[in-house]
Amino acid sequence: MPKVTYIEPSGNQVEIDVPVGWSVMQSAMSNGVEGIEAECGGSCACATCHCYVESHADVVPAAGETELSMLGNVVAERKPNSRLCCQIKMTPELEGLVVRFPDAQS
Repeated sequence: MPKVTYIEPSGNQVEIDVPVGWSVMQSAMSNGVEGIEAECGGSCACATCHCYVESHADVVPAAGETELSMLGNVVAERKPNSRLCCQIKMTPELEGLVVRFPDAQS
């Protein structure tokens, strides 16, 4: 399984094996990663799984129209590498992906 490194708001790094096909959000929630709320459960309707993609920017598929719209609702600073991790589906090419969660989600 490909690994993802999650960086919590505290700076703590958590490395998790993520099943192919799962979203980066599903794995974070299933493993108790701090800094994510995911209130809508992954339906791209709340912006509380905001993350900063720290690696693999050239491999992560581009955000769709709905995600781009929802990114306008994030509480923390929106940056060029801001994404909703419910919209990033794990693939073998994303092995080693690093995402950082902001200090606040809501």
